[in-house]
Amino acid sequence: MFDCVMPTRAGRHGLAFTRFGKINLKNARHADDPRPLDEESSWEPARIYSRAYLHHLVKSEEILGMMLLTGMNLAYYQSLMAGLREAIRAQRLNDFIDETKAGWTRGDIAPYQHASFSMSSKS
Repeated sequence: MFDCVMPTRAGRHGLAFTRFGKINLKNARHADDPRPLDEESSWEPARIYSRAYLHHLVKSEEILGMMLLTGMNLAYYQSLMAGLREAIRAQRLNDFIDETKAGWTRGDIAPYQHASFSMSSKS
């Protein structure tokens, strides 16, 4: 987990590390998803760019996608380490570890469901 190149290598290959665990932006489930990768991220691009846009960048091998995911991964690692340091100071390390693992185990949010429209006419 603490390999010095892992966040950048993963970002270059479409993988994001989040409080939900690993998210593969190459997966088609993100193609039309207007939601952000993680609205609670400390890094603004993770909160404002849609999963659909990130998916597009990754699938079309745009350098911007690699750069954004690398930044998101580094921001996640920074946040994780800050949380660990605070948990140690507050003597609640085991709770922090359990909470973090629970988030990873829960996994990513449910796939985006398009709104279905009914075209029924009233007479």
